[in-house]
Parts: sequence; C-alpha cells; structure tokens
Amino acid sequence: MSERSDSPDSHRIDLHSHSSWSDGTTGVGELFAQARSAALDVLALTDHDTVAGWSELPAAVAASGVAAVPGIEVSSEHESCSVHILALLVDPSPDSDLAAEMASARTSRVERARRMVELISADHPLSWEDVTAQVAGETTVIGRPHIADALVAAGVVPNRSAAFTEVLRPSGPYYVPYYAPSPLAAVRAIREAGGVSIVAHPGSVTRDDDLPLALLEAMVAAGLDGIEVDHREHDEAETARLREVARRHDLLITGGSDFHGTGKPNRLGENLTAAEVLESIAARATSGTGIIRH
Repeated sequence: MSERSDSPDSHRIDLHSHSSWSDGTTGVGELFAQARSAALDVLALTDHDTVAGWSELPAAVAASGVAAVPGIEVSSEHESCSVHILALLVDPSPDSDLAAEMASARTSRVERARRMVELISADHPLSWEDVTAQVAGETTVIGRPHIADALVAAGVVPNRSAAFTEVLRPSGPYYVPYYAPSPLAAVRAIREAGGVSIVAHPGSVTRDDDLPLALLEAMVAAGLDGIEVDHREHDEAETARLREVARRHDLLITGGSDFHGTGKPNRLGENLTAAEVLESIAARATSGTGIIRH
C-alpha cells in the first residue's frame, strides 16, 4: 500500500494505532519500538475506549525517540451502524462524561462478546476460554477481535480479516449489539473533554456498516473536527469522496495505519498525516494533554 499524506513534508506521522491494552498484539513499548523501525516521527496510541496505555507512553517515547499523541478510539453507534471516532489529546480524567461512556461501552463489550461466543459455539468449535486465551498481555477491552483470533486458532477461518467478513460481520447471524453512545453525543463528549475528534475509516469498503453521508454531516454540525481520509479500508474513489467532503466542511484530513500488530495486515506508517494537520490538532486541544516528545 502506498504511503499518503496531504503534504510531502519530511515528518512521518501515523495517527491511529492499537496496543495490547485493547485489541493490538503488542505492548506500548514494543509498539513504539516498531514505530521507530518504521521510521515514524510521531505515533498516536488510540486503543478502544481506554486510556490504560497512556501511563506507558513517556517511557516508550524516551526509549524509541518517537513522539506520542495520546488518544482513544471511541465506540459509538447509530441505528445499528458502528461509528468509531478518534479522540486525540483529551483530558483522561475518570469523572468526565467521556470516561463514563467508555466505561459503559467496555462493560457492554464483554457481555456482548460472551453472548456472541455462545451463538457461534452452536456451529463452530469455540469457547469463552478459547477467546480469553487470545488476549495479548493485560487488556481492558475484550471484543470481536479476540473472538476472531480464537476462530483462527481453532481453524475455522484463515485469519482475523476472514473472521470479520465470514463470521463476525454486523449483518451476520452471530452479531450482538452492545451499548455505545450516539456519534453526536460522542463528538460532544470529546469536545467537552478538551480533545479533537476525527471520525475513523468512515468509508470502509470492506465492511457492511460504513457511515452514511447524512450522519457524517450531522456529526460535523455537532462539532466533528476531522476525517481519517487515508486508510487502507478506503479505495481510491472513497478516498477522493471523503477528501472532498472534508474540504467542503473545512475539516482536518488525517491518515493512519490502524495498526494492530500481528492481528491485521496493516503496517505502521502505511498512511500518514501532514505535519501542519498535527499542529492544528495540538492548537485545537484545550485539555492540557499534549504531544509527548523525547
């Protein structure tokens, strides 16, 4: 996959990655060591619905020399459409509305995962113990990716991507919804927490729950800051469409790898964000949370 950004500057900035605190396969320190090997200058840690890995960022930055953007990938849902929003440089305070919503989502994710395993086990060799065995290290979020890895280990599917398209897809017989705030509420909560909101991979061509344009425009009206335009799940036509939507609404345009370690084929640095966009993100944030530099 080609490396893209809005500007041909020398900084290599990837604003979307996951560690083993959610559904990645590497710890924070190893993630940033790999970012150094990928010649990245800046990497955002955006685990699902948790800031648990943030405390490890200063040491990871010191060891790797790669600057860190503390972030979260916030789960939201609208009429059975799953919408993920990158929340960058938010206040991590546990008493915020955003923290409360994420805690509810984490609890609901586990309950949903257990129910999905029950349904799947009627047709495939799968148990809850198989799923928990796939958790990489210490995690605060157990979800569909861990079920996918268990299905791979059981030989039901060849890889995690196949698990999502063949067994775990939202329109499939095993899918169970879980609690998540509305996208509009999530955008407002991110802003109230002093952060910057970027809708993640809204035009995925590999999923059956991609984001309707009307909802995206409603999120803009609610205060959305930007769109993750450059992502491996966007084909050329979708990338061009989203870039035009972003420019029409004067939104920030970002790119990210959505790296999950060995769980997915995504490579660190395969999609990049322009340096001036990161500067705008830092300028917009009002939380007091800043970019961590060596």
